[in-house]
Parts: sequence; C-alpha cells; structure tokens
Amino acid sequence: MPDQTLVQRRLAAILAGDVAGYSRLMGVDEVGTLNALKAIRRELADPAIAAHHGRVVKTAGDGILIEFPSVVDAVACAVAIQDGMAARNAGVPEDKRIVLRIGINIGDIIIDEGDIHGDGVNIAARLEGIARPGTICLSKAARDQVRDKLDIAFEDMGEQTLKNIARPVRVYQVDAHPLPREDADKRPALALPDKPSIAVLPFQNMSGDPEQEYFVDGMVDDIITGLSRIKWLFVIARNSTFTYKGRAIDVKQVGRELGVHYVLEGSMRMLADRVRITGQLIDAASGAHVWAERYDRKADDVFALQDEIALSVVGAIEPNLLRAEVERVKRKRPDSLDAYDLILRAQPDVYSGMPDRAMKALPLLERALALNSGYALAHAFAAMCHHNIFLRAGLREVERAASIRHAQMAMGQGQDDALALTFAGFSIGMDGHDRDAAFTAFEAALALSPSSALTYIFGSVILGWTGEAERAIEWGERGLRLSPFDPWAFAAFGALMLGHFQRGRYQEAARAAHKAVQANPAHSINHVMLAAALAKLGRLHEARAASARVLELQPSFRYGGQFAGVGCAPALAASIGEALRAAGLPE
Repeated sequence: MPDQTLVQRRLAAILAGDVAGYSRLMGVDEVGTLNALKAIRRELADPAIAAHHGRVVKTAGDGILIEFPSVVDAVACAVAIQDGMAARNAGVPEDKRIVLRIGINIGDIIIDEGDIHGDGVNIAARLEGIARPGTICLSKAARDQVRDKLDIAFEDMGEQTLKNIARPVRVYQVDAHPLPREDADKRPALALPDKPSIAVLPFQNMSGDPEQEYFVDGMVDDIITGLSRIKWLFVIARNSTFTYKGRAIDVKQVGRELGVHYVLEGSMRMLADRVRITGQLIDAASGAHVWAERYDRKADDVFALQDEIALSVVGAIEPNLLRAEVERVKRKRPDSLDAYDLILRAQPDVYSGMPDRAMKALPLLERALALNSGYALAHAFAAMCHHNIFLRAGLREVERAASIRHAQMAMGQGQDDALALTFAGFSIGMDGHDRDAAFTAFEAALALSPSSALTYIFGSVILGWTGEAERAIEWGERGLRLSPFDPWAFAAFGALMLGHFQRGRYQEAARAAHKAVQANPAHSINHVMLAAALAKLGRLHEARAASARVLELQPSFRYGGQFAGVGCAPALAASIGEALRAAGLPE
C-alpha cells in the first residue's frame, strides 16, 4: 500500500475541455486544424487562463486540463473562452468551425509531480464529455459556489449517471447570456463613440462598515482619473456612473444606457488589517469577461493603498482593452477600416518585435498616415517597425533614418498621447541616437499616465543595454507590477536578465530569460538572453540549444550587430559576448 502520509491533497476547481468533432476536422484538414488550435491557444485560451489564475496541468491532442484556485475564476475563464470562440467562428462555415466543450467541477484532488488525480478530476472530464458543443457543464458543487457571483444563468440538466463515477451527479449548463428581465429599461441605446469606451461603476463595499465607503469611492475616482489619461479611450464621467451606486445592475443595460463598450465593476472587503479588492472588465455587448484580477494588500496606509490599487488596475486594463479592440477590428471588412482600425490591425505585428512582421505592419500604418498625416500613434508604430528592421535586418541606415524621422513626428504631434510618446522614445533611444530625448519622452508619458506599464518596460530595456543594472531591474519590476500579463512582458524579463547578468547573478538571469521565452517564444532576442545566462552557468548543452533556436528565428543574427544596434555598454558587450561565443552564436 502507498504511504498515505506522502500523498498531497487540496481542494481545487478543475476545468476539462476538448474540441467537438476533432477527428472529423483532422480528417478534412490536419495541418489547418493544428494551426488553428495553436492560434486559439495562443491568442484566446492562454491569456484567459492567465487572467483568471489558472494552471494548465496537461494537454493531450485536442484536450486540456486546467486547475483553478476558485470556481468563480474557472467559470469566468470558461465563459470568456466560449465567447471568444463564438466571435472567432462568426462567418466561418459550420463544417469548418472549431467548437469546444467544457466541464467544470470542484473537489478534492491528489497532486503527483505536477499532475492531478482523483474523483474531482474524473467528474470534470465526464462533464466535458456530456456537454453539448459550445457549452459549459458544471457539477452542482461547482454551481453552488459560483451562483450569484457572475452575471450568468444556469439550466438544470438533472441528475446524470457519469461513466465510472459511483453516484449520479446533478449537472447544470451555463447560460452566459440570460434573457433580459421583464422590467428592464426599454430606453433606446446610446450610440457608441468612435473609439473604445468604458464606464467604471461604483465598487461594492463588502465589509459591512459604512465608514469604508470613502475608501472605496476614492479608489474608484482614482481609477476613473487614471483611465481618463489614456488618450485613445473614451471614459464616462463619475457623475454619470455613480448614479448606479447601491442599485442592482445589468451590465448590458449599463452599456446601452451610457453608450459604452466596456464596463468595469468590482468590490472591496476589509479583513482585519488587510484589504481584498476584486475587479472585472466586461464587454457590455456580449457579457464576456475581458479581464479580472484580485488584489490583497495590508491596510497600513489606506491612501497609499488606494493609489497603488488604482495604478495597478489601470495598468492592467490598458493592454487587455487593446487586445479586445484588436479582436474587434479583425472582424471588420478590410475596405471599411479607418485610420484607428488600421493601427489596431497593425498592432500585433508591431508588438512582435520581429522584422518580418514589422514589414507586414508598415503598409497598414502608411495607409493610416495617408488618411491622417498627423496621427502620432501611427508615426510611433512606424518608428518602432523601422527600428526593428534596422536592428535585425542588416543595420541599414535608411531604416534607422526612417525610424528617427517617424519618432520625431510622433513626439511633435503626440504631446498628449502617452502611448505614442513611449513608442517614439524607445525607437529614438534604443539605438543610441538620443537617449536624453528618449527619457524626456518617457517622463512626459508618465506625467500623462502614471500607470503606463509599457513606459517602464521600454525604459528598463534601454537601461539594461546601457549598463544601468539596478535601474533596469527597478523599472522592469515596476512595469510587471503594473501589468503582469502585458504583451511586452517579455521585454521586461529581458531587462531583468540584463540587470542580473551584469551583477553576476546568473541563476536569476536565467530565470528571467526563461520567463521572457515563455512570454514570447517567437522573439529571437529572448533566446539570445537565455543562451548567455545558461552559458555562464556552465549548462552549455542547453545554451547551444537556445542558440540554435535563435538562428532558426533569425538566420542572419550576429551578436556584434545586436550590440552595435542597441548601443550596448562595453563591459556588458564583453561579458555577454564571451558567453554567446561559448554558446555557439556567431559574432
């Protein structure tokens, strides 16, 4: 018999998912189906799982098993994924759609070297098996935990006999879009603005202490102020959103009444000397969750805490809103795109940091500038694209000059646009052209939007390459604190690697490089960082494998060219160059 004292158990929420009709899809188009599943995982499932604190336990073919600390997180994640799949399948012929089935249970599980076992897992898998394509099935135990906590309804499917489960299980199907109440307000919906729009509702005070209302309301005021500094975002004023205070609300109705695409709601609970704050960003049209987070902090200084939470919420919301907007624009016809839409179409390729994708983005940005020659963000994105092509495609002076020209235009036209100033500052400062101008732009961006995680992230990269190790770490950690799942998180981890590497902390450097690779495995420089750190640790076999991946992604890579292109500090260039040479990368 196994030694029961060594068995690790815990209570967890388990999500099991698979693709309905997977064998048929593979039979029709094996390569296309695999590529589509990878895109779904990369663009939809992984961000949703991370945002809801899930841990992928394992994948097998078309199946996935995920553990969550909370049933609310598990169900919110499942709804976000199914809503995202519905949007992706719009306009796709029915016989080519990829449709998911999801089962969720809560129960006691056994942990074995990262894997999980037990009836809690088995029931989730059986629930997934009986779920209809495109739906989510929950056990009664899971439904009882989540009921009234999310804006969803449940259909009682009665007791079900599940294969190899001893007792029948009462099963509920999720209805993420319940019919409106009979007494719902019938006033006509306001037209949506021509840019992303958001309303921040008063957060609920769950403490039962009326004296805490000032803290909750003050924090919401700060969040509204912070969001108002984001130039591309339309934010409803406090006087309008606080009319909902103390009322039971339907998020979709709020969206109609205020004419907004997104609604932020949340709650606060004081627990002894700690404060727990939750927030969730919802697409008001569909009810889908775009982002959710929970913050637990000591309540030593409530005003400092108020500021910290507000900055964290704003910093986390901005990249998630951008992702949601990119997905929206992908569904528009190419001939109906305006300048803003064109920028959103280009954004994923701009954010990749790779020259081949920068070349794809530039024609879209040029179209945007043809429509609006003074569009600061279009100039800033173009500057970034030309910089990436300059850095990774031969250090051609024509690309460097184009990057500088667009950066200067962005700085001149975008004095009130923190995002444009950030991209322009990075582009003009990264190659050593004018780092004073770069940090002047960063300071201006932070004055406009103190929660701009990307400003800290880009600043950390410049600081890392120029040899300011401690400031690079400080700025990188600040950026990650403001936006832990930022699309540019890989750059912050790269800056942390450079900082630790310069201080001889090679284990910490390798850990940061691993995180950079995990955050963006298609970016060649992340693998360069990993190769250097592993070489310094004497793990040459792994370092050479990382080097091989660099050359797969960027066959023309030469570390001497990288150092010249970023103005690398001489001492850092000597140390990291020695490591890369040992790892087998060409100079």
